[in-house]
Amino acid sequence: MPFEILTEISHIETIAHGRGIRDLRRLRRTYGEGHWRKRKGFATVRLADGTMWFVELHWYEAHGIGKNEIKIKRFLHEQHAQQ
Repeated sequence: MPFEILTEISHIETIAHGRGIRDLRRLRRTYGEGHWRKRKGFATVRLADGTMWFVELHWYEAHGIGKNEIKIKRFLHEQHAQQ
């Protein structure tokens, strides 16, 4: 599901790191060696249909490599455009 992140990601937490990441081997093969972390945070996004939602996002991140595989984990509530 394509989406665009509209706000800065807030309340960022590390939920797994190093060997605690199930996909560590695949991440290293795909993106390279690094100190990988699985992170989560919250932001407002716009979906392909134009609706805006406040969501929980999950992604993998490594220093020098950046954020990868950002996905929406939970839809929290719909946002309405301010006029």
